[in-house]
Amino acid sequence: PQDCAVFHCRGCWAVLGDSLHLCAQEERWLGLLVCFKVTNDVAWEDSLLIGLEGPLLGCAYTSLSCQSCGSIVGLILYSASSALAYLRGLFCFFKDSINCYFLKNQMIIEASKVNFPVVTLKQ
Repeated sequence: PQDCAVFHCRGCWAVLGDSLHLCAQEERWLGLLVCFKVTNDVAWEDSLLIGLEGPLLGCAYTSLSCQSCGSIVGLILYSASSALAYLRGLFCFFKDSINCYFLKNQMIIEASKVNFPVVTLKQ
């Protein structure tokens, strides 16, 4: 596939996931790449956090962190507003926290500067 990429932690370059498991993108509020599967280098805790402001106001979620360096790289939503409900239970990477390594041209690009082909679970 033309746009195959591996997602790396921006802090330590651990491999977190890849574009073959990319199932949605959320650009409007949080800037997320959403995957249904991640590597063992992604960790999350059982305790829930509650959003107190912004787009996560009233949402229950857990933070995703890099197993190698401890950087927060995303979240898993458990309870969400109707606008974000389609993301519940999925691995949501913050685009600002990861880099993409594109296999075809062997380039590394900040995920926040990448636009993958449209993939969405909303429908």
